[in-house]
Amino acid sequence: MSDLYSKFTKRAKQVLQLATEEARSFNHPYIGTEHILLGLIRESEGIAARVLDDLGVKLAQARSAVEFIVGVGEGATVNDQELTARAQKVIKYAIEEANRLNHHYIGTEHLLLGLVRNGEGVATGVLDIMGVSLEQVRNQVMRVLRHGTAGTTEQRSSTGQPAAQRQSKTPYLDALGTDLTDMAEAGRLDPIIGRQHEIERVIQILSRRTKNNPALIGEPGVGKTAIVEGLAQRIIQGDVPDSIKGKRVVTLDMGALVAGTKYRGQFEERLKRVIDEIKETRCILFIDEFHTIIGAGGAEGTLDAANILKPALSRGELQTIGATTLDEYRKYIERDAALERRFQPVMVDEPSLEDTVLILRGIKSRYEDFHQLQISDEAIKAAAALSARYVPDRQLPDKAIDLI
Repeated sequence: MSDLYSKFTKRAKQVLQLATEEARSFNHPYIGTEHILLGLIRESEGIAARVLDDLGVKLAQARSAVEFIVGVGEGATVNDQELTARAQKVIKYAIEEANRLNHHYIGTEHLLLGLVRNGEGVATGVLDIMGVSLEQVRNQVMRVLRHGTAGTTEQRSSTGQPAAQRQSKTPYLDALGTDLTDMAEAGRLDPIIGRQHEIERVIQILSRRTKNNPALIGEPGVGKTAIVEGLAQRIIQGDVPDSIKGKRVVTLDMGALVAGTKYRGQFEERLKRVIDEIKETRCILFIDEFHTIIGAGGAEGTLDAANILKPALSRGELQTIGATTLDEYRKYIERDAALERRFQPVMVDEPSLEDTVLILRGIKSRYEDFHQLQISDEAIKAAAALSARYVPDRQLPDKAIDLI
C-alpha cells in the first residue's frame, strides 16, 4: 500500500480489503462509503465492529439496505475499483480524527469516525434505515476510546498483545446519550461564566431526598444547557455535596431513542433498558426540550416516555434534570399533575448586557483557537450591544455568540 496507508493497523487495512470484496459482490465498479461500512461490520474484531454491533447494525440487514438504496450492478466488475470521492473523504477524515486524538495509528475506530463525520453517501442512508443516527455512532466510539472498553486500542490489538476488556455498565445509555462529566474531564466544555445562583439551586434540589428533579425553565438561548454543563464541571472539580460527588451527568437524545422504533413496544423496551441501567449506577439524566417526553414514542395501546418515567421518578430511582421554555412547560408539564409534582422549577432569565460581555470574554479563546483569529474587546462589547438592540426575537447570550 502507499504511504497514505502506512499508519493503518492490520484491522483497518483488512476493512479496506473487505470493502473491495463487498464492492465486487455487488458488481459495483467503485468502492463507496457503503462498502467501507460493510467492511467495518465484517471485520468483526475491531472497535468499530463492536460499536456497530452494540447499536444493532448487523451485516445481513446492512447488505439488504445497500441493495435497496443502490441495487446490484450488471455483469462482472473490473479488478481495480477506485474509492469514490466520498470514500476518499472518509479516509482523509479518519486520518484527521486520529491526529486530533493524538493517536499515531489509524484504526477501525478512526475509519468509523471518518464515516460519520463525512455525513453523506449511501452509508449514511444505510444507518438511517437501520434506525441509527450518526451522533449515536460518534458518541459510542468516543465513549469507548475514553474508557478503553471494547478491547482498549487497536494499536495494541494489532501487535497481538492481550487487551484488557472492561465492559461498560451502561452500554445502552452510552449509545443513546452524551456523558457531560466525561466531556468536562476532557476539557471539552466551554467555561461557565456567571449562573452560579442557578447552578447552586440545581445542586440544592439534587441533594434533596424527595422531589429532587430540577426543571430549568427559560427562553431558547439563555443558557439552560450551560447550567447543566456547569454542574458537570463542578462534579469533576469535587465542588459539590457528598450526595452528588462521583455522579455522571448524561444527556439523553430523545430523537435517537425514538428513531427506528417501528413496532409496538420497541420504544418502551428501549427506555426501560435505559432506566434499568441508570438504577444500577450513580447517574443524573439530562433531557433537553423536556416537554417532548409527553407523547414521545407513544402509540395506540402503549405508554409514552412521560408515563414510563413517572414510576421511577416517584420511587426516587431516577434523577432527571429537564430543560424547556416557560410556554412549553405550561402547555405540557403543568397539565400533567403527576409529572409536574416530581420536578422543582428553576427559572433561567436572560443575562444582562454586562453579564453577556463577561460570558463572551470567558469563551472567546475557544473561538479564537477554532477560527485562527483574534477577537478584540471592542468586538465583544459591540456584539453584545448590537445583538441586544437589533435582534429582538432571540435571547442573550446566544445571539451575541452567533454575532461573534
